[in-house]
Amino acid sequence: MSQLELHWLESFWMPQETCISDCRLTLVESVPEGLSFPSGLPHLPSISDTWIHLLNKANRSVHIGAFYFTLRDSDLGLTEPSSALGKKVFERLKQLEPNGVKLKIAVNAPQSYIADTDELVATGAEVRGVDLQSITGGILHTKLWVVDKKHMYLGSANMDWRSLTQVKEVGVSVEDCSCLAQDASRIFDMYWDIGAQKNGSLPPFWPGRFSALSSSKYPLAVKFNGVPARVYLSSSPPPLSSHGRSDDLSSILSVIADAERFIYVSVMDYLPMSQFTEPIRFWPVIDSALREAACTRGVEVKLLVSCWSHSPGAMFVFLQSLSVLNNPPLSCNIHSKVFEVPSTREQQRIPFARVNHAKYMVTDRVVYIGTSNWSENYFTQTAGVGLVVNQTGSAVGQGQQTIQSQMQEVFQRDWHSEYAQTLTDVHAEHCSGKKLT
Repeated sequence: MSQLELHWLESFWMPQETCISDCRLTLVESVPEGLSFPSGLPHLPSISDTWIHLLNKANRSVHIGAFYFTLRDSDLGLTEPSSALGKKVFERLKQLEPNGVKLKIAVNAPQSYIADTDELVATGAEVRGVDLQSITGGILHTKLWVVDKKHMYLGSANMDWRSLTQVKEVGVSVEDCSCLAQDASRIFDMYWDIGAQKNGSLPPFWPGRFSALSSSKYPLAVKFNGVPARVYLSSSPPPLSSHGRSDDLSSILSVIADAERFIYVSVMDYLPMSQFTEPIRFWPVIDSALREAACTRGVEVKLLVSCWSHSPGAMFVFLQSLSVLNNPPLSCNIHSKVFEVPSTREQQRIPFARVNHAKYMVTDRVVYIGTSNWSENYFTQTAGVGLVVNQTGSAVGQGQQTIQSQMQEVFQRDWHSEYAQTLTDVHAEHCSGKKLT
């Protein structure tokens, strides 16, 4: 039997990994200064506290895949009091190597601001730039941590001080879960390997050491906070998916197809077209799946998108085309709202801040937390990761809660908040910044 035939046969078999220990999973968020929810509503632990906690737990290694590094306000040449949490994380990162903890950072290349990574290199850290532009036409947009190959974090927050105090973010921290963390480590290792290549190319096929340990077909059987779960990691774009790895877009589509009662999506940008290529391409893959769910299966669909000065105006027109489907005789159950983070005059002066940057989906069955915005290039060219957690049918004891129910409560909190407005004709002009006052 040839090597190709063996590789083909192996693709139909992957043993189901089981974590012996009870993993701890915590949904985490950043709530921007000046944004508050009434008491009694769900409130998740902060991402800044979570990052510090993970760094304090590190004994051997911290591996970070990042879009960029601006944890201090020196990137803007200003003094901003709200950057204190980012500086705290940065100082803790600087302490890793002197204390015997290996710090590796795979960051998108080229970087316009390198002071943070240069200073970390001076402490002994290793930093590799990952230039995907010449390989896939995209960027490294991942936000992924792996600590001691036992703990991990992924989510929407960049390694940026604004992500901790000026931007609304959602992520997930998983502790004492070696089987999942080792799988995440294999994704990081691919970035690290690409960063070492000087010829700007990918291997014809990825070596076995990068092969996925989890997938949509073969999820890991774990317990999260005592509740049984099936979980897997997905990645994009397809050329960066090693043997057995579920493609991020395919995972999103399978989660949508699996939903029976509702699909709630919170994402900064939702655009059924390409954003960063010329000519612009129409790309209705996710959009069609949501229309099918709402109009042929009767699934309730809610889309919460962001309103800020960098919102693509076309997004709101596409969303209006979904809202029309609610009219008789179709009467599809599909609704859109825009989330606008309030800003003072001083806060408005901070660039690339004051936005709901979350990227997740929760259905009546599954939670998906990712690092990608929902437009074509993020899935076909740009590197990102997603985590899918399914606890449907699992026994939930007293004092326990599924990740799905927690995420559903957070979405509903945001959807019904004063910061979320029903989509109207004015949002395309207002949110895209053409007439912001």
